[in-house]
Amino acid sequence: MAIRRAQTLICLSKFKTSFVFGSYLRSHRFSSSSQNSNQFQNVGFIGLGNMGSRMVNNLVKAGYKVTVHDINRDVMKMFTELGVSARETPYEVAQDSQVVITMLPSSSHVMDVYTGANGLLLGENAIRPALFIDSSTIDPQTTRKISLAVSNCNLKGKRDNSEKPVMLDAPVSGGVLAAEAGTLTFMVGGPEDAYLAARPILQSMGRTSIYCGGSGNGSAAKICNNLAMAVSMLGTSDALALGQSLGISASTLTEVLNTSSGRCWSSDTYNPVPGVMKGVPSSRDYNGGFASKLMAKDLNLAAASAEEVGHKSPLISKAQEIYNKMCEDGHETKDFSCVFRHFYNGKDEV
Repeated sequence: MAIRRAQTLICLSKFKTSFVFGSYLRSHRFSSSSQNSNQFQNVGFIGLGNMGSRMVNNLVKAGYKVTVHDINRDVMKMFTELGVSARETPYEVAQDSQVVITMLPSSSHVMDVYTGANGLLLGENAIRPALFIDSSTIDPQTTRKISLAVSNCNLKGKRDNSEKPVMLDAPVSGGVLAAEAGTLTFMVGGPEDAYLAARPILQSMGRTSIYCGGSGNGSAAKICNNLAMAVSMLGTSDALALGQSLGISASTLTEVLNTSSGRCWSSDTYNPVPGVMKGVPSSRDYNGGFASKLMAKDLNLAAASAEEVGHKSPLISKAQEIYNKMCEDGHETKDFSCVFRHFYNGKDEV
């Protein structure tokens, strides 16, 4: 009954991909028919922020038995009052779960949750979860380090050391609105059979999942996606603010963009001009959505990854500069589309 109420009311430095999993891919526990059945029912979830809390809602609605943890005790209390189990540490979540999902702010948070005191991998020879899924946006190098640490553990109660736990990196796109609606896109890296086994879980939280290859490739895809998103938002905001200065209303220019070659997600789905589109952060003073500080963080990840592989990208540098300035000017918690108002000095649509 409590669950039904919940369902109603809870609206290493450089690695080649093959290095991490190549030695045991043929021997781990996921069968070739995994995609046709759901091996997991007990799901742990760590990180109950704007995204994670909504993802948990959809797991509960899908019928999974979910155990949660967050450093915010108030949000944990909210879930326990609705019948969802909560634990004091990541380690305790792992003991209750067949699969654990993490959705955390940064690489350091993910590393701490996995390998820190009372972390998920405490007692590396007695790990219960067969599968770990990290949906955080972090750098591929950290993902591969943690994946290697997971693969060096043994499953609880298993004497055959050929059976090892597995980690998938599965960051998401779509933001808070898609997390709430269960229409996220997952970009997944790791062993393909583990991905197939995880698909029923991913499908309960998202509409699309794309297999990107080996460990770290999901994280790499997310960094590239957010780079494109940042640059397109800057371009769209710049164009709309310039249009206003030239005497064209934002609504009119948006109609032009959305029926012409300038059309993009930032113009037709997430328009940055207050008064042009309902239901997006610009319509509520840029509150909610994807914070500017998170975009700055992701651009910093993109810059670091580009430098590591010797890739020259002046657009990364410029976007990084703009969003870091946004944070310095006190707009770090506002949605990243607020560049229209606070960087380009765009005006609300009257």
